[in-house]
Amino acid sequence: MPRTDVLGEEFQRQRDVLKLVGATLKAAEIPFALAGGYAVWTRGGPESTHDVDFVLPQECVEDAVRALVLSGMEAVDAPEDWLVKVGRETVVVDLIHRLPTGPVDEELLVRCTDLPVDSVTMPVMSSTDLLISRMLALSEHACDLSPILGSARALREQIDWRLVRQEAKRSPFAQTAIGLLDALAITEGSSIGGDDA
Repeated sequence: MPRTDVLGEEFQRQRDVLKLVGATLKAAEIPFALAGGYAVWTRGGPESTHDVDFVLPQECVEDAVRALVLSGMEAVDAPEDWLVKVGRETVVVDLIHRLPTGPVDEELLVRCTDLPVDSVTMPVMSSTDLLISRMLALSEHACDLSPILGSARALREQIDWRLVRQEAKRSPFAQTAIGLLDALAITEGSSIGGDDA
């Protein structure tokens, strides 16, 4: 089977699981938002090739896992203390309750926008929060700038660059990323108001 067909099938599995999780959390009235690569994809970036990410407050994690297991997902062991995982077939979903910017809270969720993701409308993290989270996750052990470059280029008119620059001061790695984006003129001529401008 050609590699493109295999990738197409995997993308479809990821989208199907993404929609199942979103619909289940909505039905259970659990506050959440789509995050990570699929949030970037929903907002106009390239399709994610990694796992599916959602954010939710820590106090909602147990209820979320319970609802998702009842919908056919399986709990997956996670060594990290800032997320839990569930899965279905080959697709793993990260339920993140703490981002590099801090705990997922109502303030972050209010900044999200309800958008159609395939056929399910769900809250999606703001482009500004997505980029800041990616930049502040950089470290000497994980310093791949390519995801930041791709998402910043695709979403640049939706990003509040003033806020990104302010938050980047928290990390020399984030400041380096901003320097690269400036040098490539990705931050030029973009909207200051962000997603809702």
